[in-house]
Amino acid sequence: MTTGSSVALGSTARGRLSLAFRTVFLAFVGFVLFGPVVILAVFSLNDSIILGFPFKGATTSWYVQAFREPNIWASLWTSLKVAAVVTPVSLLLGLTSAIALTRFRFRLRGTITAFVALPLVIPWLVIGVGSLLFFSATDIPLGLFTIGVSHVVIAFPLATALLSAQLYRLEPHLHEAALDLGATEREALRLVVLPLLVPTLAASAIFVFSWSFNNFIVSFFTAGFENTFPIWVFSTLRRARDLPMVNAISTLVSVVQVIVVVGAWQALRRVMDRRGQDIREIVIGS
Repeated sequence: MTTGSSVALGSTARGRLSLAFRTVFLAFVGFVLFGPVVILAVFSLNDSIILGFPFKGATTSWYVQAFREPNIWASLWTSLKVAAVVTPVSLLLGLTSAIALTRFRFRLRGTITAFVALPLVIPWLVIGVGSLLFFSATDIPLGLFTIGVSHVVIAFPLATALLSAQLYRLEPHLHEAALDLGATEREALRLVVLPLLVPTLAASAIFVFSWSFNNFIVSFFTAGFENTFPIWVFSTLRRARDLPMVNAISTLVSVVQVIVVVGAWQALRRVMDRRGQDIREIVIGS
């Protein structure tokens, strides 16, 4: 066997080993991410309140009960209302912050940037407790308003980070060329910069809406007597007889969220492909 053949065989073996490793790793990640949803779906069809094998029998009665439970729909509606308000507010704050931090030079710019990014590294438990203490000290009654404010605090830094990464990648001469051609700052922003940021804004909206809708920790401390969907799930889990109903509605909500996110992501991908860009650039900023 020649040296060239040995090298080729070794390279082929390493390629197969690398492929096998990637396949196993991706399978493991997929199991960790989607395994809980699969388990929820499986046990939501079990005709028993006990989460264990063997199955007592298949049934869809838990889904029927979930659709007839008014508290479920009230909590879902509350979460949707909060997320629907938090998303545009966070995008607006994130966009203005990103433009200010990437396009302008001013004193304490680095300090302000670090301050804006703090909610991304501070545990949500700390933010939740701190929000509760702040609202209590200022005599602000807990409710939808306090939930929304707290969600904006944790969500708009994410939008800022994503939009800042995209703004750093944009060719600054485009903005300068628009000004040289007679456009005002507002026109250059509206007609040149914002259209290029549309995919990133859409991706940020997906992340922010998901964060707000699914948030439990911060909502638990700031909701008062309001009942968001994650809070309803937490409170209902303490009653064993209602556990299968929680599995059923959680399965439906998870499936709907996955479908919406995947559909929106694919739509963004097509838009980015037409522009000759990679959608991964929105997240990694490279």
